[in-house]
Amino acid sequence: MAVTNDSQYKIASKIVATRGVREYRATIEDLVTDQDIVLEIGCEWGTTTELLAERAAHVLGTDISAVCIERGLADHPNLDLRVLDAFDLNAVLRLNLRVTKVYMDLSGLSGYRGLLDLIALINNYATLLRPDTIVVKSGALKHFAQLCQPWGVPRRTPRQEEADATLRGRR
Repeated sequence: MAVTNDSQYKIASKIVATRGVREYRATIEDLVTDQDIVLEIGCEWGTTTELLAERAAHVLGTDISAVCIERGLADHPNLDLRVLDAFDLNAVLRLNLRVTKVYMDLSGLSGYRGLLDLIALINNYATLLRPDTIVVKSGALKHFAQLCQPWGVPRRTPRQEEADATLRGRR
């Protein structure tokens, strides 16, 4: 019987789960710097890509839909937008980008039915690209993460969480 290798579960990327486009975009101000190279998966027409581009050194917006990319380029000719299937990991590697942040807005995987596929995709991107942060727009993932607590790790009290939020607001 094979024993699992503990290191396979130790990805270094921070995973940020958001619910809705407002939360997804709100992360940009706190998480993206002028040193970042950002890959956005599921950019649709490039609206969020443009917001990312205002803060990052470089942003590549991708979507599986050529129609969305064409419209995005018409609306935002200054952006780097390309057709890409998020599940085609070889194509992602061929981009040859040293990505520091990944933003994922995959509507087809935002519900509970797609949660396992989404988690697998996040794990693949974290393992292959090794970004410091992956931001995911998925209410199901955010809800699931809120229910999780690793065994043996003390849970922070609501008062500690509130103090942390206050400190973050002062920075």
